[in-house]
Amino acid sequence: MPAPRPPASSAPVHYRVEPADLHAHLFAVTLTVAAPAPRQELSLPVWIPGSYLVREFSKNLQSLRATQGGRPVALTQLDKHRWQAQCRKGQPLVLTYEVAAYDTSVRTAWLDASRGFFNGTSLCLRVHGQEDGPHALDLVRTPAVAGWSAATGLAPAKATRNGFGTYLAADYDELVDCPVEMGTFWSARFTAAGVPHRVVVAGAAPSFDGERLVADMRRICEHQIRFWHGTGKAPHASYVFMLNVVDDGYGGLEHRNSTALICGRRDLPRVGEARAPEGYTTLLGLVSHEYFHTWNVKRLRPSEFARYDYARENYTQLLWFFEGFTSYYDDLLLRRCGLLDNTAYLRLLTRAIQQVLQAPGRQVQSVAEASFDAWVKYYRQDENTANATVNYYTKGSLVALCLDLALRREGRTSLDEVMRGLWQRCAGGPMTEADLLQTLKSLSGRDWSREIAQWVHGTGELPLAELLQAHGVTLHEEPPQWAQRLGLRVSEAQGLQVKVVLRGGLAEQAGFMAGDEWLAVEVHGGTWRLMKLDELPLYAGSATEVTAWVSRDRRLLRLPLGLQPAAGRPADTVRLTVADAAQAERWLA
Repeated sequence: MPAPRPPASSAPVHYRVEPADLHAHLFAVTLTVAAPAPRQELSLPVWIPGSYLVREFSKNLQSLRATQGGRPVALTQLDKHRWQAQCRKGQPLVLTYEVAAYDTSVRTAWLDASRGFFNGTSLCLRVHGQEDGPHALDLVRTPAVAGWSAATGLAPAKATRNGFGTYLAADYDELVDCPVEMGTFWSARFTAAGVPHRVVVAGAAPSFDGERLVADMRRICEHQIRFWHGTGKAPHASYVFMLNVVDDGYGGLEHRNSTALICGRRDLPRVGEARAPEGYTTLLGLVSHEYFHTWNVKRLRPSEFARYDYARENYTQLLWFFEGFTSYYDDLLLRRCGLLDNTAYLRLLTRAIQQVLQAPGRQVQSVAEASFDAWVKYYRQDENTANATVNYYTKGSLVALCLDLALRREGRTSLDEVMRGLWQRCAGGPMTEADLLQTLKSLSGRDWSREIAQWVHGTGELPLAELLQAHGVTLHEEPPQWAQRLGLRVSEAQGLQVKVVLRGGLAEQAGFMAGDEWLAVEVHGGTWRLMKLDELPLYAGSATEVTAWVSRDRRLLRLPLGLQPAAGRPADTVRLTVADAAQAERWLA
């Protein structure tokens, strides 16, 4: 049972946050430290857990001042995100500052005349030496936002019905793991497996069918709680979904008892329309993914994350498990709770398989290495990313698929049981790869270190076709589209712009380069203007080689382009079909 929380007035670290200037996008923060150290150090995190990139949140902090008893206190900046205050004994330290909030993503902070949002990692200075004690947060409703409400996963101490007021956190980690949404949002509540949930939606169009969204969210949450605990109790006492709806966007970030989500306005279900938009399935998959993280990464987590270091990168080789296995289960659990049928699920699985097969980097970097390199590669993608790296989300999900199907084929257990076994073994806390291997061995009766070495730490191909066939699903090789046949990724919005040239492809052999504009194709003595890639066979006809005209740095180049792929090149375009419905159902259902 958690220790009783102290009254807010006695919390040794107290934050007061108000939307100070909506048009200047400024939050005002007052931080009171009841008993500061003589040389009290303070810092703002450089990253936010769940998004593995140093983002330098201190760049948005300004006008930092410190006082004791109304008198100025000397502040020394130690580096890019740390300060030291020269304090007198026996007096509270009061710091005031502003934070510019221009980021519409789920990672930082946003403020304008219609909405406010922030993560504590962007607004709340860490008081060194007092991180493990209680923290209080006051959300202040100023006259400029008189009609607004607020929502957060923090425990209220004295909050009004609209959500503004005082909240408590057991420590700094909990404080910054509970984002805050403000505005005139739509709100609804439901209960799943005895746990109260709240959904707040900002920016939806009037046609939004909130009743359908809430019903589908309830099914997802109930199914996942049963997945982990059967009829047992979930680890969270309540949960908040915060959904920001924009014209075009997608993303999510998990927290211990909440999640911040972004989706496109056209992806929401609409009142009176039985058929939901195609993007609604993607949104439900995002909801499922972030909710699964409540167990898999927020509690069951890499041992390297047992205590977050907010000052620098926190490295682990296990993101293939925590993001990849979560990516495996997000859509699979939609299928199991009836929000997808087999056809729709296999279509999503096909997309994941093709994303991995169409990235030459899978033969260069293992998925364990990709996990470790997330800080410098995954969040900093460029024209060479597909050639040098593998995505630990998608390949990690295929490792989970292979492991699940291999376990089921041997007949003693499944990945479902392994996940629950890991939860029990690690007491819902930090874990290592050795914990996974031991759980696999204890439940299946054999050692799986060879498979993990090959699939996770190696760069060979996964045995997808064989394992799928054993469960009634056939993987068919399909003729590639022209972009994949040539080894190109292009944009066709304004002419034919080359974005990526894939390693070993025909375009690379011809000398194409990212940044080129493909202007025309010369074939059989004629030169044709090329606006879209699928126009190439129209002009090439039966030719096995053409000359491509490209513009590079305003220079016109003629590149000899072969159109016949090398023999023996592995297939990277596939299709899945159900060959044995009964067999497939035992896995999918």
